[in-house]
Amino acid sequence: MKRLRICISGAVLAAAVVPGLAAGQAEDWPSRSLTIVVPYSPGGSTDILARTIAEHLAGQFKQPVVVTNQPGAGGSIGTAAVARSAADGYTMVMATNGTHAINPSLYASLPYDAVKDFAPVSLVASVPLLLSVPASSTVKTLKDLVERYGDKKAPLNFGSAGVGSSGHLAGEMLKMEAKLDATHVPYKGDAPAVVDLIGGQTDYLFANMPAAVAQAKGGAIRPLAVTTKERSPELPDVQTVQELGYPSLQVDPWYGILVPSGTDSAIVNKLSTAIQTAVKDPKVREKMTGLGATPIGTTPEQFKQTIEDDTQKFARVIKASGARID
Repeated sequence: MKRLRICISGAVLAAAVVPGLAAGQAEDWPSRSLTIVVPYSPGGSTDILARTIAEHLAGQFKQPVVVTNQPGAGGSIGTAAVARSAADGYTMVMATNGTHAINPSLYASLPYDAVKDFAPVSLVASVPLLLSVPASSTVKTLKDLVERYGDKKAPLNFGSAGVGSSGHLAGEMLKMEAKLDATHVPYKGDAPAVVDLIGGQTDYLFANMPAAVAQAKGGAIRPLAVTTKERSPELPDVQTVQELGYPSLQVDPWYGILVPSGTDSAIVNKLSTAIQTAVKDPKVREKMTGLGATPIGTTPEQFKQTIEDDTQKFARVIKASGARID
């Protein structure tokens, strides 16, 4: 009996000590360099935003923050690499709604589980989609587009950055909402899609703001609406889809930091607080808004809810549109 009491006491003592050890580890974290994996090519919005955040985090933590690019398969390769990394907070992924809200329904098979393999840390920013037509188009407003071409009055072509991109799914949502007979024309990124829109090869396009704002300001394309809840300060005269009577078309392509699941919650919260501090910095905000992005910063719980909401929304659109990548 005495021996049993000793074993029980030892177990209780271990249980009491472990939380203390975890807290101490979180307090000392980070003690070495950190890595942010960007699952897309260098130079894009995801890459620029990751490097902007990395620079600020390095200053806060007094440790190097290295950004590495691992593009491929719609962001799946780099995202999967982070899922397989150690759950210690030192390896993060700059995720998008593509990697965590669209890909799970778009791809028949993924090398990662968007929910089980990751712990959300914080949203970093969102970028409006800009619905535009060629400058030469007779369409002047979203109402024009719907009234002239709705109910299959005429076939249309709409471009996007690629199959399953936010722009593609926003285009499918508009088709369903306005009963447009439109054929999707996928491109390898927003840049070539904007070029063909300017040339009149497509009738309309949903493009990420950074890829289209200069052309809109320069008059090469005519912006009809932004898909975010509020107007973009870069194009303050362009109305939102909600103002125009299409709240269901609200699509906010976002960028956020996640770490492998199992990462200590104290480390997750510490990193989340640091990111929220970074996006409040005037220099960081200026750089982000210059890209047409809206700085955000959230708690892990708020970010988790955003992922859940968008996953459900895009799953419905993908199913209705028949978009699928095997």
